[in-house]
Amino acid sequence: MNYPTEVKLKLARKSAFHSAIGLASLALKWVFLRLIIVLFIVFVPFAAVYAGSYNDFFAAIRADDVDTVSNLLSKGFDPNAPTEDGQTPLIAALKAGAEKTTRLLINTKGVDIERTNLNDETALMLASINGNVEIIKLLIQKGAEVNKPGWTPLHYAATKGDLGTLKLLISQSAYLDAESPNGTTPLMMAAKYGTYEAVRLLIEEGADPTLRNNLKLNATDFAEMTANAKLISYLKTQTSIWILSHP
Repeated sequence: MNYPTEVKLKLARKSAFHSAIGLASLALKWVFLRLIIVLFIVFVPFAAVYAGSYNDFFAAIRADDVDTVSNLLSKGFDPNAPTEDGQTPLIAALKAGAEKTTRLLINTKGVDIERTNLNDETALMLASINGNVEIIKLLIQKGAEVNKPGWTPLHYAATKGDLGTLKLLISQSAYLDAESPNGTTPLMMAAKYGTYEAVRLLIEEGADPTLRNNLKLNATDFAEMTANAKLISYLKTQTSIWILSHP
């Protein structure tokens, strides 16, 4: 078709414009493809190295290999990186009984000593059930919270009944009648899983033996599950004394 010169010029410009757009688009696609290739080359080996370091890190924690753990931390490994089942390095060290590594991690810059695992357990709770008084002192010195909503370090300490641990937590203002999510107190835990001495200590410090959990069970009810006659008799007596002294 024979177009006027002006129309031909417009068509030519339009064609050139679309050609330029097409070339630019092709160039961008090529740049993007090269970027993907570069990222693949750089980060896939990095990911593999990190995965290896991750496995080495937690293996070293379990073995209490403090030198390897320290070396990986110095290279920038995250001291709060969780395991696949949600355990922090510090909690993993406590569960493994790796005391040297536990101390290292507590003193590592940037470590979050209040970070919980999937069971809402803190490092102080694990140290309390283990009865590790020196680690408990170090955690508290670094700012670990003795009291928290739900299960507390005192619940965990009462479960094992270690008097040194209980006395230390109580000296740090641990709430004696702290309630778990189902209303269970440290005294109830001591009555069922701890010792007579632990129950007596909590009572003497002021724990309330009349409290009941969501199942309407008090400390005496928990003691009766153990068939410990001495403990049952003691709690019944203390419950009566409490009721008389708290009208």
